[in-house]
Amino acid sequence: MFKATPVPRGWYVTLASLFCIPWGISAQTTPTISFAHDVAPILTANCMQCHGREPLMAHLDLRTRDTALKGAQHGAVIIPGNAAESHLYRHLTGQESPQMPLGGRLSDAEIAIIKSWIDSGAQWDTGVTLGPGVVPAGNPEKKFTEMQRKYWAFQTVVKPAVPTVKDPDWSQNPIDAFIAAKLQDKKIKPNPPADKITLLRRASFDLIGLPPTPDEVQAFLADTSPDAFAKVVDRLLASPQYGERWGRHWLDLARYADTNGFKSDETRPNIWRYRDYVIQAFNDDKPYDRFIREQIAGDELYPNDMSAKIAVGFNRHFTDETNQPVIELRRQETLNDITDTVSAVFMGMTYGCARCHDHKFDPILQKDYYRLQAFFTNIREQDDLVLLSGPELEAYKQQQAAWEEKTRDIRNEMHAMVAPLGKARRDYYSVRFSTGTKEALATPIEQRTPLQSLLAIKALPQITYEDAALVNFKDEEFGSAPLSPEQKKRFAELEVELRTYEPLKPNPPTAQTIIDNGREAPKTHILGAGNWDVERDEVQPGFLSILDPGNPKIVPPEGLNSTGRRSVLANWLADPRNPLVPRVMVNRIWHFHFGRGIVGSTSDFGVMGDRPANPQLLDYLTSVFIENGSSLKKMHRLIMLSKVYQESSDFQPQAAVVDADNKLLWRYDRHREEGEAIRDSMLFVSGVLNSKMGGPGVHAPLPAGAVAERAGVVGVAGVAGGGAGRGGRGGRGAAAKVDPAEFNRRSVYLFVQRNMVYPMLDAFDEPNPQETCSRRFRSVIPSQGLMMMNDALVVDWARSMASRVLNDTGLSPDQQVDRAYRLALSRQPTGAERAAVLDFLNRQSQLLGERLALNEKPPLPDALPAGMEPARAAAFVDFCHALVNSNEFLYVN
Repeated sequence: MFKATPVPRGWYVTLASLFCIPWGISAQTTPTISFAHDVAPILTANCMQCHGREPLMAHLDLRTRDTALKGAQHGAVIIPGNAAESHLYRHLTGQESPQMPLGGRLSDAEIAIIKSWIDSGAQWDTGVTLGPGVVPAGNPEKKFTEMQRKYWAFQTVVKPAVPTVKDPDWSQNPIDAFIAAKLQDKKIKPNPPADKITLLRRASFDLIGLPPTPDEVQAFLADTSPDAFAKVVDRLLASPQYGERWGRHWLDLARYADTNGFKSDETRPNIWRYRDYVIQAFNDDKPYDRFIREQIAGDELYPNDMSAKIAVGFNRHFTDETNQPVIELRRQETLNDITDTVSAVFMGMTYGCARCHDHKFDPILQKDYYRLQAFFTNIREQDDLVLLSGPELEAYKQQQAAWEEKTRDIRNEMHAMVAPLGKARRDYYSVRFSTGTKEALATPIEQRTPLQSLLAIKALPQITYEDAALVNFKDEEFGSAPLSPEQKKRFAELEVELRTYEPLKPNPPTAQTIIDNGREAPKTHILGAGNWDVERDEVQPGFLSILDPGNPKIVPPEGLNSTGRRSVLANWLADPRNPLVPRVMVNRIWHFHFGRGIVGSTSDFGVMGDRPANPQLLDYLTSVFIENGSSLKKMHRLIMLSKVYQESSDFQPQAAVVDADNKLLWRYDRHREEGEAIRDSMLFVSGVLNSKMGGPGVHAPLPAGAVAERAGVVGVAGVAGGGAGRGGRGGRGAAAKVDPAEFNRRSVYLFVQRNMVYPMLDAFDEPNPQETCSRRFRSVIPSQGLMMMNDALVVDWARSMASRVLNDTGLSPDQQVDRAYRLALSRQPTGAERAAVLDFLNRQSQLLGERLALNEKPPLPDALPAGMEPARAAAFVDFCHALVNSNEFLYVN
């Protein structure tokens, strides 16, 4: 399936073949250079896909001599008679960046021809105009050059031999041998191991996103066995908090949110079940190939597994403009979102760049974009998936039928009263729809085409109204009289009567996901410039042509009202022979452990992305990942027990001269934690973290002055241990009452609103879930410090931490300082630090005593210990506040 058949190299290839040549090549001067015979074939084969048609990359047009000499956006690229100073030649030889061609390499002879041609005056045969090659019909593989086929990411994963290294300590773990071999080549010595406390904090933050407890620190320090750290890793991997930590990483990729986005940004009330599915999948160490299959086609492949049906919600996280009247456009935007996300997340390929034309750099055809999209062309939302089966499902159906029977007359009478109002509004607002949508709605259900059926399903909610919502409408302008006072009175009486049957009405657990809309899919076309209404050639579902140009066999699954298309895609993605998918996931795991992947661009393995810093290591780990049944936890263990993971973060000036970016990993890079880990750690050390797992998103308090955009409700933090609640955000009414302890849940359970990222997390670079995010920024900006110093919630947590320490009985002032250090930083303070803190507490107590005498109210602990002066307690709050603001608390060393 993944074997690509080579084709002869011709003139008509992409630009990505010309510009990756070592500049030190010596060129032999060709006595006579013919432009048409010697130069034109090279330019046509390697340059014209990007510089021979609109849009011109870098505004460089190589179709004619005049346009070529005009140059690019930064000036001339060819200086006739002087190849050495010509940007074109310098890019080819790598003397200027980016080195060209992207992803390819010319032969020495081709480089020599280009140099000689420029040096001899860059002559151009009269009347010759170059252009991109025309691919013969029925042979799309002619698009691909031998160099593109040999691109590293498309090669079969082969397990390399572990290199032999000089240092025997760096040969115990294969990872270390691969790293040490690269360091040896550069004559760099790796850092020594980190101290045990640093290593424990590193592992704890990596795997569960929380600092270790003082007891865990003490146990690790006391354990002198050779496998002490291995036991720590195993304990952390077995913790349910592991799934919360690593599930959050996946949710970034899945662009998870609890709302639709766009102006309305309506709540998706049951999408949270996907989040809980992800967390559980990580905790269960679900094999990655199964994880893929469930999220792409769990409903088709595992129809009796409710969690697999929830998993397909991966494809439900698109943004959705629910009031868009052009339903064809709305549907196409959904399909584009899914296509872009699936390709980036699982394959590490930027398919989105091929939506309007063939990819400018990677061998991704525009046809491939729509071949991938065709797997999803028949999907629709299913927001009422009942999560019951067997006897429970039958009982639900019986109870629902009983409720409907007993309330039928009531509901029919209510509906009859408002039906004219509903029809008038429906007729009035249907005018907004596109022609195709109106035709779909006007066609009888049984006569609709597959596309019309999908359009009608998406359009109907815009013109469907709840009976109760129509009662007070004044619809004379729509051609229908409002209800009379007598009718309104009768309707209210019927509502009261209907509510008496509420105890009978079942309320089953439901989820939001997607399903196929039947066994026949609409046609898929290549779209001109990506426009939904400019249909070109029809395409069938298919894969990346350079890997598999054929059309796969698709058979609708027996007994299911589904096409089976997504099952075929899921199995292709999960096939261990796929050269992209396992490499991408292994690289992601490495990225989240070290802050940078072996391939730095974790969702772009194409030629515009980064090259592997250690390709042999990447292929070795990928091979082991496949051999271990795609187990993430086994990969974690292998990585974390390596010496390279356990290195200190100390700086080596000599090593930095050779490898300033630490791509060879001679040290462990210090990095700031994400916003979720920072918030959760403050809750944790203050003793108020609520460890409850799962359930609907929590509407945590907003800082004073922040407005919940959708409901217009201002939420203010301000009570100890979590702040006052606030309603409205994400659809919660202002009167809703929530247990304050809910506000102190882990950040992965916070309600995610697309139009307003939670401010505390936003300050620390939480991505907006409009699209998939593979790498978060780690900015350091003034607003972060201001938020940490002034946010009422942070102060509340400092108060709780102070209360926790000061209410530990029997502690001297010195011991109280030590206790706070151990909670926040996992270590004892040095003598100088302890003395400085005690001096601060004495001086701050005096200042705060003066403020208290003036009836000011500085922050005090939640519970003031008996006999303690308020000024001293308030000073301790300030000390705790400073601790959680320290670099040592916010950064992993």
